[in-house]
This record gives sequence, C-alpha cells and structure tokens, in this order.
Amino acid sequence: MATIYTHASANIRKTWFLVSLMFVLIIAIFWVFSYAYQNPVILWFGVAFSLLMNIASYWYSDKLVLAMSRAKPVGERENPELHRIIENLAITAGLPKPRVFFIDDPSPNAFATGRDQKHAVVAVTRGLLERLDRSELEGVLAHELSHIGNRDMLISTIVVVLAGIIAIVSDIFLRMTWFGGLRSNNRNNRAGGILMAVALIGAILAPFAAMLIRLAVSRRRELLADASGVLLTRYPEGLINALRKISADPRPLAHAHTATAHLFFENPFKADALTKPDQARRTPWIVKLFMTHPPMEDRIRALQGMKV
Repeated sequence: MATIYTHASANIRKTWFLVSLMFVLIIAIFWVFSYAYQNPVILWFGVAFSLLMNIASYWYSDKLVLAMSRAKPVGERENPELHRIIENLAITAGLPKPRVFFIDDPSPNAFATGRDQKHAVVAVTRGLLERLDRSELEGVLAHELSHIGNRDMLISTIVVVLAGIIAIVSDIFLRMTWFGGLRSNNRNNRAGGILMAVALIGAILAPFAAMLIRLAVSRRRELLADASGVLLTRYPEGLINALRKISADPRPLAHAHTATAHLFFENPFKADALTKPDQARRTPWIVKLFMTHPPMEDRIRALQGMKV
C-alpha cells in the first residue's frame, strides 16, 4: 500500500517532468519560428520575454487574484477561530502565518496565493466556514498551506504564463502567415516547404498542447497538496469528509475567472464536481484531460488508499 510520502514524491516527480516539458515546448516553438523567418533573434527574444513575464506575474499575482476574487482581509477579532487554526497549521508546517482573507460567497471554497512563503495569503469563502466542521476546515486549510509550503504559486505562475505566451506567439505567427507577412528563402526549396508546414502545424497544435500540460500540472499539484495536507493534520478523514461536502454543493463561485480557477481548492465553476458524492463514479479519461482539478472521486480514493 502506498504511503502519503511515496504518493507525494511521485507527484513531485511528475510535476517537474510536466514543467520541463512546457519549457521544451516553448523553446521548440520559438526555434521553429526563428528558423522559418531566418532570424535567430526571435528565439532569444522569446526566451527572454518568457522569463520577464514569469517574474512580473509572480511578483504581482497575489494582488490580481485577490482583486478578481473580491477577497477582503479578515482580522483576528473578526474570526479568531479561523486565525487560530491557520496559525497552528502554519507552526506545524514550519511556515510563517499567512495573511487571512474572506470572500463573502455561499459556495464552499478556498485558495492560497502569494509570491513566496513570507508573502502568502489564504482566502476562504463564507460557504466554507458555514458548511464544514473544525476537522474538515483543518483539512482544507492544511491543503492550502501545503500549496504554500510546496511553492506551488511559483510553479503555477510559470506554467500559466508560458501557456499564455505560446498561445499569443502562435496566434501572431498564424496571422502573419495568413496575411502574407512571411517572406523567407525557405519557400524556394522543398526542405523549406516542409519546415513551413511543420511551423504551421506547430502554431496550431502548440497552444492546445500547452493547455493540456498546464491542466495536468494543476491536477498534480492538487493531489500533492492533498497528501501534504494530511501530513499536517494526521487525519485523512477530515479532508475526505470536506471533499464530499464540497463536491455535493452545486453552487459556483459568483466571481469565478478562468485565469484563477486552478488556484482554488475545488473548481469554482463546479465543472469538476460530482453531482452526487458517489465514490463509485468514474470520470472518462478524455474528460479528465480538460479538468483543472482531479475528479473528487479520484482525490477521495487516493486519500483512502494511503497510510499515514
């Protein structure tokens, strides 16, 4: 039987494999475009631009996410119990206590963000506080603190930005080709024609491949946070019961955005949730490819199959 430690290690390896694959993909697409245009500057510009965008997004991501989610800071006097749970879990995890924010929404959900462990934020919805008991709330908050401890904000930012850059560059290439903006000696020979065909196919398929990788990374980080969170509480049933309750709630988050959906404990659109908390359900593999979060039944099954 797999332990929580082996489960976490496997997810870490798979995550870094997917992130590496994303970097290879973006370098490959810039190389093909630079070769097609006979201009190596495109490759160097693409790599430099990717790094610059990652740094900028990573630095300001918390402010953007909090504003988009309509999250407001909540003080210790307003909710001492919530602060107490987060502080105890942070001490257990060896992390600085994150700032605490509140989203006035009946849908049970939560997210963690921030550029590093010292500038982290945990936000919870009104629905989460109303629906869950203490052990279940601890399970969800331990999951979110695990995102902070695992530095998932950095990984998520890198993957999302790279996927966006690939989509933008592919769109520019296709538009320039469509309107006759491509002028290259490669058109005068067979090899150049083959390369141009490869470039066009790459421009069409690269954004799709980047999206699938981004979603796969998001699902892996959620499974890792589940396992890491249970390591903090030493009580898998708390998180399992929370997953069941949250999956049974059909209400989407009022201010949900596609760009931030992967940050939440559960898909804020409720697109990944179960219509019933039925562990016997099996989500088709083709559907899983397009999900920001693992199916609830998979998360519950994974937790039930681990030894603490």
